[in-house]
Amino acid sequence: MTAAMDVETGLPEEAVLKLPEVILKPRNALPFFNHHPWVYQGAVQQVIGEAAPGAEVLLRSDKGQFIARGLFNPFSNIRVRLYSWNETLPLDEALWSSRLDDAIALRRALHGEFTPDLACRLVNSEGDLLSGLTIDRYGDWLLVQLTSLALYERKDLFLKLLQEKLQPKGIWLRTEKGIRAAEGLEVADGLLAGEPPPRPLFISENGIRFGLDVAEGQKTGFFLDQRENRLFFSQFVRGAKVLDMFSYTGGFALNALVHGGAREVVAVDVSESALQLARSNADLNGVGDRLKTLKSDGFKALEGIAATDERFDAVILDPPKMARHRAGVDAALRGYLSLNQLAMNVIKPGGWLLTCSCSGHVDQGMFLEVLGRAAIQAGRHLQFLAVRGPSSDHPRSAHCLESDYLKCVMCRVV
Repeated sequence: MTAAMDVETGLPEEAVLKLPEVILKPRNALPFFNHHPWVYQGAVQQVIGEAAPGAEVLLRSDKGQFIARGLFNPFSNIRVRLYSWNETLPLDEALWSSRLDDAIALRRALHGEFTPDLACRLVNSEGDLLSGLTIDRYGDWLLVQLTSLALYERKDLFLKLLQEKLQPKGIWLRTEKGIRAAEGLEVADGLLAGEPPPRPLFISENGIRFGLDVAEGQKTGFFLDQRENRLFFSQFVRGAKVLDMFSYTGGFALNALVHGGAREVVAVDVSESALQLARSNADLNGVGDRLKTLKSDGFKALEGIAATDERFDAVILDPPKMARHRAGVDAALRGYLSLNQLAMNVIKPGGWLLTCSCSGHVDQGMFLEVLGRAAIQAGRHLQFLAVRGPSSDHPRSAHCLESDYLKCVMCRVV
């Protein structure tokens, strides 16, 4: 029996759903033909049909040419997130399942068989063609962030697929600051399936044991994107006195102590609970006697140290995101300028600076330029030794350069 054909497309009728259509303004289609996944409100000319929040839609150029399939959100500045550039490939369970399989296969290729103490990024949103979905694996638990209203509406399907593929002991939802304003999404942290994660939950990174609070800590409990940078930095600090700013639970500090052989690390963070975990982690790895902690705002701590004679062989700057929107870039650049100038003021001549930005709206060129200006204002000469990104289990999309958020610059300060 021959399948009925759609007269407009020449495709089988069952492959061409009568979906709502989002029509772009003239001269706005090129990024999306090139597989950029975010269609901003300003690029949309009109919506044809009833497009409910979270609905699947077809994206077309102003001339009616098919571009992609996506999910619609009338409450977000990202009006459509795109997932399929094949007109016959609907956004159904088979597609989501295939995307998860591919993401999991990459992590198995990188890390080998998943073990009870392995922590890794399992799904990295745009980098895994799953814009709005981030999943971190901590041993037998999955920590999920849904930053898309449309994917949140499909969370039960994703939970089913994750349980079938990975059999986790539990799945816990973590929310991101500003998600209500960005997506119109009302959501709170909590257990989605199985058992809640233990507190602390223990993992191993670079052979170091860490106890984490994945239920309430920053992000999903640990900054997994810095795994390779922590180990890289440790090679510069043998016998050094190190200042670890925004230290959180001691990721950089413990790598410097355990692998680097640093003489002493002073870890500074505004969170006493994070510092307590850092001290516990240092004791757990037998280096507690070489870790000192200071509860303080980062800028105030650097200003206070600069006013004394204390100087360090190496400084780590890994501050929180400073720009959540394009409108915040100028303020973020001023913050990075001040922070890095203060850091250079407390580094001995010939010492090391590892400085980071996780603000996606601040690109690499902007960040490097700010570092040069900070050096001039500090009266120092700055040498760039390496410019690095996130760990390899955080792939970035070649079609969405905004997803290349982390800049990690290893410097020598003369």
